[in-house]
Amino acid sequence: MASKTAVIAIGGNSLILDKNKPQVEYQWEATYETARHIADMIIEGWRVVITHGNGPQVGFILRRNELAAHEVHTTPMDIIGADTQGSIGYMLQQALGNCLRARGVKRDVATVITQTLVDRNDPAFQNPNKPIGGFMTKEEGERFMAEGWTVVEDAGRGYRRVVPSPNPIEILELDAINALVRNDVIVICTGGGGIPVVRDESGDVHGVNAVIDKDRGSSLLANGLKADLFIISTAVEKVALNYNKPDQRWLDVMTLAEAKRYLAEGHFAPGSMAPKIEAIISFLENGGPKAIITDPAGITRALRGETGTAIVPA
Repeated sequence: MASKTAVIAIGGNSLILDKNKPQVEYQWEATYETARHIADMIIEGWRVVITHGNGPQVGFILRRNELAAHEVHTTPMDIIGADTQGSIGYMLQQALGNCLRARGVKRDVATVITQTLVDRNDPAFQNPNKPIGGFMTKEEGERFMAEGWTVVEDAGRGYRRVVPSPNPIEILELDAINALVRNDVIVICTGGGGIPVVRDESGDVHGVNAVIDKDRGSSLLANGLKADLFIISTAVEKVALNYNKPDQRWLDVMTLAEAKRYLAEGHFAPGSMAPKIEAIISFLENGGPKAIITDPAGITRALRGETGTAIVPA
């Protein structure tokens, strides 16, 4: 078992258990709750690489930018990505280290600030569609548009900024992450899908004003590490067909072919379960042997086949 590697993708929202209590002290409570379940898996012998979302945390930084713009400089999206990788990574590595030590296990935990290469000609740059930050009035939106942002009306709820979400094509720190994993270091990396960067004609890389889907970035990482298992930890214990409808049906197992068919039939909501299924399809199509979707509390039980939805090649 010691040779088996799992990539676990946890959502940024899972670090905020109550949206009415986003303060850091409550984020610590949520981080420890998640860390305890991951510690169980490590104690069972798995090598673990953890990725995480950062959507709410990016929103907080953008709001602070707005409130403090008359006093200090604002922060570009790539630096915000780096900020959240550092802060969330710090919380996860401290919580996980403490949870393991409390159970008599000493393991090194390290956060790697991760850049993810995207194609500078990706069509997403011509069609920004990933909402960031909070809702605003039309007048506030017009002020951001004057600063060069793309702003759209969001289903009658107000206006929001949107940025491109290009496809990830390479994890630039993959070799470093691999070296740490081989030396039994628990790695936290590829936060928020990785900081999106492009390569110029000279070969240099530069950050861009975009975001990468966290699950797609995690899938690319899992393939690069040749992971034995890709886990997406989310708000539900299992995947369902006809979710929240009278004929809802929970799934214990899906094959790759079934996942593709259910996705095409519209069973998985865009911006919610659909990107997770797409990321797992990519992982399996590129040689990944197995994936699981479950909630944090279900991780160790899902490894035993007692809960969660397993997605397998055939």
